[in-house]
Amino acid sequence: MERVRLVHGNGGRFSHELTERFILKYFTNDLLAPLHDGAQFPVASGRMAFTTDSYVVQPTFFPGGNIGKLAVCGTVNDLAMNGAVPQYLSCGLILEEGLPFDELETILSTMSDMAKLANVQIVTGDTKVVKKR
Repeated sequence: MERVRLVHGNGGRFSHELTERFILKYFTNDLLAPLHDGAQFPVASGRMAFTTDSYVVQPTFFPGGNIGKLAVCGTVNDLAMNGAVPQYLSCGLILEEGLPFDELETILSTMSDMAKLANVQIVTGDTKVVKKR
């Protein structure tokens, strides 16, 4: 079984392969295409709302969902509770060394499904890998 390794989070060749193989499989749009650490997008006149949220949950998979569902739905909810219409999200992945690729893929697939359901686009992100505890 293939697993996430520390080198997948160092910004080199392995990071690029992880992005190409998994992340871009589920998140594809014109704003994400440049693969920068930020995104530029048009804004209408008026006010813009934004938020940052992080999730740590044990177990990663639980009845009714997984951390990917929680991340997208929770962040969208935070924006909606501010009276905003969510449009764009950033995706920060802090992966533990040894995470099976199939679990990563399930989480990313769920995030993609929830983003589509909420009518938001994931337009930028960052991935880091931490040592297994």
